[in-house]
Amino acid sequence: MLYVVLFFTLFSLFLYVLLGGADFGAGIVELFSSSENKKITRDTAYRVMGPVWEVNHIWLIILIVIMWIAFPVYFNVIVIYMHVPITLVLLGITMRGVAFIFRHYDAVVDKSQHLYNWMFRISSFITPVFIGMTFGALIGGKIIRTQDYENFGFYELFMAPWLNTFSLLVGLFYAALCAFLAATLLIGETEGNDRKMYSRKSAYATIVLVVIGFILLVYGYYNEMVFITDFIHNPVSIIAVSFSGILLIPLWKSIRNQSSVWSRWLAGLQVVLILFAAIYAHFPHIIIMAGEELSLLENIAPPSVITNLGIMLLIGGSVILPGLFNLMRSFNMIKIFNKNAN
Repeated sequence: MLYVVLFFTLFSLFLYVLLGGADFGAGIVELFSSSENKKITRDTAYRVMGPVWEVNHIWLIILIVIMWIAFPVYFNVIVIYMHVPITLVLLGITMRGVAFIFRHYDAVVDKSQHLYNWMFRISSFITPVFIGMTFGALIGGKIIRTQDYENFGFYELFMAPWLNTFSLLVGLFYAALCAFLAATLLIGETEGNDRKMYSRKSAYATIVLVVIGFILLVYGYYNEMVFITDFIHNPVSIIAVSFSGILLIPLWKSIRNQSSVWSRWLAGLQVVLILFAAIYAHFPHIIIMAGEELSLLENIAPPSVITNLGIMLLIGGSVILPGLFNLMRSFNMIKIFNKNAN
């Protein structure tokens, strides 16, 4: 059952990065648009995201619950040493949800709409940045795990691991990935000039994503960061990244041709390859601390807990996944199997 739990852990992570990322990305695309295009993106986002925007956080909740039950040591490190950026992530998600609702359903249209618009855009940008910074801190090797808190300052223990250049680059990389996913998704949700606009934004986001990714690798390698050096020297990860780079050619072609199907398939495959390369490079030691690497498979929950959790995940997955698929199909959000789509 451990493999079942690991599968749902990685599956939840992938779906949150993909679906939640596209959700955040809509606000990022809106933020970096002209005044006219801001309104177009806002209206399109309501039409596309409105029915399902709450659903995306289900995968984050599942991921947190799995970590709490099955991998308590990992959960302990994350909630203790990453409590500041995680709190900022939760505040960002809350602000974004409030702004999303009130700027659309507020009974009185006044200057507050301007505030709601900017709350939505800014929180859509900073939330994935802080999510990325949290992950950057977990692999950055700066976390000091200790029980003797009196000998360390608050900044040294709880701020320095994530408030640094490497973590910021990881955060910006994830924000760029969100913008890329959203722009690519919106290609298939629009027509005419609007579709051309999102095709253009998707191409720009791809360029930004590649540039930040390159800077991230160079910075990590130059500073001899364990995760990056292991990543670069891991043949499987390099093959995955190389394949991802090769796929940029058909991806750009599908974006230029404004293909609503192939652009989504290729964008999703890009996310799979990037996540696989990052996780495989150092699995199961996903958390790298100062002088210590923490294995995901050490100090896990007892076998009886893992077995019961695996059974519950299989039962829950058999209910949630078909229901989610039907929800998205009902609102015409699944176009990758649409024979009439180009």
